[in-house]
Amino acid sequence: MSTPEHGLARIDATDDPASARPHAPSSPLLICEHCDTVHRNHALARGETMRCVRCGALLARYHVLNAGGMLALVLTALIVFLIANVWPVVTLGLGSQQSSATLWGIILKMWGQGAPIVAVIAAATLFFFPLNKMLMLGWVLFFARDGRRAPGFASIMKSLYYLQPWTMSEVFVLGAIVSIVKAHAYFDVQPDPGIWAYGVLMLLITVFSGIDLRSLWDMTEPDQ
Repeated sequence: MSTPEHGLARIDATDDPASARPHAPSSPLLICEHCDTVHRNHALARGETMRCVRCGALLARYHVLNAGGMLALVLTALIVFLIANVWPVVTLGLGSQQSSATLWGIILKMWGQGAPIVAVIAAATLFFFPLNKMLMLGWVLFFARDGRRAPGFASIMKSLYYLQPWTMSEVFVLGAIVSIVKAHAYFDVQPDPGIWAYGVLMLLITVFSGIDLRSLWDMTEPDQ
């Protein structure tokens, strides 16, 4: 491990900060999690990010949303997630016959046709991981609105960090679009509300990915 040292973090501006009111830093120091370099914290304006002077890793970014705004996004995502899993994803028609399938119908079909590993991976990355991520994030944000840390805050934050790369709704949406285009040559294909809901969910999860969860440590104080 390298020896920590004090330094001024490099600030990258991607927008005009002159018209934005900078956020005051809640902690005087920032430590790079990649090289352990200690930096002096700075207020960030709209569009700015703070990077390590030694390795260039992202230390902090400006956030427009507060904890209440983030919680509203999480609740919206949970509603969309419910729609995506209740409504059919696609309807296939051949002559007078039609067949609709939900996400769980597809997963159970794969399980029954001898592909249990694929079924388990699909269930984990498309249902259990995203659901747990939204529930845990909603839990910590519910308390963060009042500047408090939720029970189990540290463990939840670690879990959110490891779950970050395992929510693959965007992969499912892109794969479904490709499959619908190819199946259209043989069947009458009708996209159902489930696939549109997954498209919206993909956008919301992309927004979540842009949120620096480390800022929740500075937004909240442990209960005394």
